[in-house]
Amino acid sequence: MNLPELAAFLKSRRDRIRPVDVGLSAGPRRRVPGLRREEVAQLAGLSADYYTELERGRGAQPSEQTLAALARALRLGGDERDHLFHLADRPLPPVAHGPTAHVQPALLGLLDRLTTTPAQVITDLHETLVQNELAAALVGRHPAVRGPAASLVHRWFTDPAARAIYPPDEHPHHSRVFVADLQAVAARRGRDSEVARMVTALRRRSAEFAALWDTHDVALRRADHKRIVHPALGVIELDCHSLFSEDGRQRLLWFTAPPGTEGAAQLELLSVIGTQDMGAQESSRN
Repeated sequence: MNLPELAAFLKSRRDRIRPVDVGLSAGPRRRVPGLRREEVAQLAGLSADYYTELERGRGAQPSEQTLAALARALRLGGDERDHLFHLADRPLPPVAHGPTAHVQPALLGLLDRLTTTPAQVITDLHETLVQNELAAALVGRHPAVRGPAASLVHRWFTDPAARAIYPPDEHPHHSRVFVADLQAVAARRGRDSEVARMVTALRRRSAEFAALWDTHDVALRRADHKRIVHPALGVIELDCHSLFSEDGRQRLLWFTAPPGTEGAAQLELLSVIGTQDMGAQESSRN
């Protein structure tokens, strides 16, 4: 690992970002051209001391998850992200999947601007890559897991706790929608081993999934009206919208409610209480 070069690269990327680019206030007393170290640490979910050590060319080798978080916080392009991983002597992550996947800059830029509504970026296999604080407060923080369990579709059919986010009488609807969406993803990806492994595993573990898969219903989940069960606010009725990346492998989701509705009032309350009482939420919620 090249600690001095890693430190210099991190500082150079931090210096070029304006606070407004990541939804922060510039403030009247800012003395640095870009972000402060503690701001990068906050955006990446790291301790300020740990990030400072990295920028000083000291400390332990950062994990792949840490590097992915830094790439997102510093809004690195694809080549820059690869360079960061090379400097840290870590293998390059997959382009679009898993917790270390690189969020496409266009979607990340839009997410930064969605400060008053819950929003998150997921993969086409429903793996949450990054979410704003309102999304974490609404649906829970995405689980820090790898492999099949990172996918909400996989958890939906293998872990009953994953279904707590929706009212029980709506579970059949969401099951149908998840499977039809996965059918569309499988068709678009063609002979993709990742999708094939997931389908094989779910057919083996879930009779419900197998029966729905055999209907051959196909429909990407572009928009939906959802009733989300929140541990503090009860059932919140929202509209969920999706914006797809150019290659279709990532999606920006955001949740809205018409002005004057109970859902809109609950979203306003959610922005006040934030994540302070969210400890009861299951990490599998999405």
